[in-house]
Amino acid sequence: MKARRADNPVTETVSALLIPFMQIYALYLIAHGDLGPGGGFQGGAVFAASLVLRAIVFGLDADEERRYERLAGACASAGVLLYGGIGLLCMLRGGAFLDYKALPFADPKTAYHLGVYGIELGVGLAVAGALLLLFMKTAGSRDD
Repeated sequence: MKARRADNPVTETVSALLIPFMQIYALYLIAHGDLGPGGGFQGGAVFAASLVLRAIVFGLDADEERRYERLAGACASAGVLLYGGIGLLCMLRGGAFLDYKALPFADPKTAYHLGVYGIELGVGLAVAGALLLLFMKTAGSRDD
């Protein structure tokens, strides 16, 4: 993707104001996914959309593009590792895969909630990373 800007002050101003709120809302969706609508997938998609909006409106130079790709790959990998790691930890402690009661916490209710939060965070990271990486690999200028 070449460093192209929208060169529209309205678009740039609205995006600059909107992006932080999108990211906060994405974190809210991830954190409260077990209590209501939302969760890791939706939160990850909203977070990735905020970064895609930034890339489209403000453009990326070559260094930023490489940073975005590295960040996306790291997030996707970390999310998968977190998800799998929680499941593996449950199995190593004598439970089934994602049997949160087997997590090493005294209270089963605490173990359940922390397990769900960990899974939601893992899914959010994986989805955000995958969507951002998909955008970075498919978006480009016409003269690429």
